Amino acid sequence: MTEKTGAEKTALTPATHTTPPAKFSHGVRKGNILQVAGQVGFLPAVEGQPPTVAGPTLREQTLQTFANVRAILEEGGASWDDVMMMRVYLTDVDHFAQMNAIYNAYFEEQGLKEAPAARTTVYVGLPKGLLIEIDALAVLG
Repeated sequence: MTEKTGAEKTALTPATHTTPPAKFSHGVRKGNILQVAGQVGFLPAVEGQPPTVAGPTLREQTLQTFANVRAILEEGGASWDDVMMMRVYLTDVDHFAQMNAIYNAYFEEQGLKEAPAARTTVYVGLPKGLLIEIDALAVLG
């Protein structure tokens, strides 16, 4: 018999999110590590309705994406200050400057103490109409 050590892995799905369509989680926490899966700018879930994009603009989608990442962080007991790494995926290289301005303003409003490490990649594989995806890794405590 093998003895199990370490913390349990817990899948995170806030009330604002739909149940994932496949065998994955919106976020997973194990011990003091929380990984937020890639989030996009879908408005909070409405039972029985398909996901709705926050709007056609990069600003609308980025702010909603931040709200979606934050909901998962909070579901797992974390905050923006616990985030060590964020990865941002854009569908258009021309959106870099605008996304950086939105990012900087958002985190200034949040009172972020220290900025996480981050990277931005241009990625064209998002579903039609989506302009941005963000994932995050947090370490609590």
